[in-house]
Amino acid sequence: MMNNLRGRNLAHPGCLVGTTLGLMLGIVLAGILVTVYNMALNSVLLIWLGLTVGLGIIGWILGDRLSSRFPALEEEPQSSDLPPVPPAP
Repeated sequence: MMNNLRGRNLAHPGCLVGTTLGLMLGIVLAGILVTVYNMALNSVLLIWLGLTVGLGIIGWILGDRLSSRFPALEEEPQSSDLPPVPPAP
């Protein structure tokens, strides 16, 4: 699967992974803060939003930095045993 991403900017997948982790960890952390520490809802929502946006930005930056480590591979021409398909009339 990683070969499909070679030569492309990985900032978008990195942001997606970071945002997904931020949402999941934020929901778990929010539940813990509300039940254990009885925090106000406004504070919990701000922490959840900050965690989601923060991890999304970190994922974007890490994905952008990792893009240079995975240069595009030179593709070899693939030979096929199938005959060529004639053009449509």
